[in-house]
Amino acid sequence: MKKDIKQLPVLCLLLLLLCVSCSGKKSGTASYEFTTIQRGTLERTVSSSGTINPVATVRVLPRMSGKVERVYVDYNATVKRGDVLAQLNTDMLRLQRDQKQASVQKARANYELQLISYQNQEVLAERGLISEYELRTSRTTLNNQRADLAVEEANLRVIETEINQYAFITSPIDGIVLDRNINVGDTVVDSSSNNSSSIFTIAENLREMQIEAMIGEIDVASIHKDQAVRFTLESLPGRRFSGVVDTLRMVPVVSNNVVSYTVIINVENRDGSLLPGMTCAVDFIVERSEDVLLVANAALRYQPTTLDEEIISDMVFIASLENMPEERREAAISAREQQKEQASQQRQQTNTGGGLTGLMMPQTGMRPNRPSNQSQGGEQRRTQAVVMRNIWFFNSEGKLDVIQVRTGISNGSSTEVFLPEEFEGLQVILREKI
Repeated sequence: MKKDIKQLPVLCLLLLLLCVSCSGKKSGTASYEFTTIQRGTLERTVSSSGTINPVATVRVLPRMSGKVERVYVDYNATVKRGDVLAQLNTDMLRLQRDQKQASVQKARANYELQLISYQNQEVLAERGLISEYELRTSRTTLNNQRADLAVEEANLRVIETEINQYAFITSPIDGIVLDRNINVGDTVVDSSSNNSSSIFTIAENLREMQIEAMIGEIDVASIHKDQAVRFTLESLPGRRFSGVVDTLRMVPVVSNNVVSYTVIINVENRDGSLLPGMTCAVDFIVERSEDVLLVANAALRYQPTTLDEEIISDMVFIASLENMPEERREAAISAREQQKEQASQQRQQTNTGGGLTGLMMPQTGMRPNRPSNQSQGGEQRRTQAVVMRNIWFFNSEGKLDVIQVRTGISNGSSTEVFLPEEFEGLQVILREKI
């Protein structure tokens, strides 16, 4: 008996709604377009554009100045570390080497002569025939001659190093030649000079590439390391590639008062179809739900024009009661009756028409438990606010009806909705035909 008394306000409200709906507009005066609640996979993404580049490139600069005599590699050539890329002319260096060899011989002869003189001075000093000062002077001269010989030998080694090593420009890494900026007969400048420039650009590995994409400050909070990425290229229509976020660079880039951040994405290029410099459209997968119920976004925005606003408000309220916890229903019904009474008094005071504008009760609708196998990343969405929407349809009796649903992620055209499985395949109103 007590339970029946508790449900009495609900029955009264239903009877009131029935009477008002009978006196309102007819729902059959309009034609409709329908859509179906169906099961599928949904993703929420952040879109951007980027440029494909090799993971690492090395610029090769000459270690000495000279004239290019030979070039052994061209664009796209595969090279190993130590392979000769080009050779510089060494005619002048060979002449300088001959000069240095003569200087070394001269310095060595002076040193050897001074060494004999010092040895004789030592013998004379032991016999007391010369002073200590003369002996030290001879020793100092010997040390100077030894130093001069070492300098000349070092200068000779420098010339030989330039002839045997620096004149041959070699690859510092294993990779592919992307750029070549020299030809036979060109003159190159030593890398220590400010006028020096790279003569070769070598990519370390084209099987692994990276994308540099720009993300606006509004979406940067959705980007994180190891996040899945999907991208396409205009040059390869119909193909989709995947990658993983490697780094989010913290240095902002400001252009036209718009703040952006650079995101580095690692991608594989096993078949070699991705070339350096290609532009691609990138989608960062923020959330993904698999095997969930989906409905078109237009169906969630639809509101009947064949019913009064007050009738719509009552129907939506009753729909929210269906899945509301029983202990909260009485309080919601009391608040609703009080709200309607206040609205009625206000209309009488202002003498203006118009029904209630509140079409949805805030977060009083159903909150079904989400199946554990329906989402990847559900932990993240548990902290988000619950959003309730209305879906209108024709029930088994052919009458216009409404249900309230909790929504999940959206891709702009469809939205995830949490409903019991029996609602799969239900036709709902998309819009009214004009």
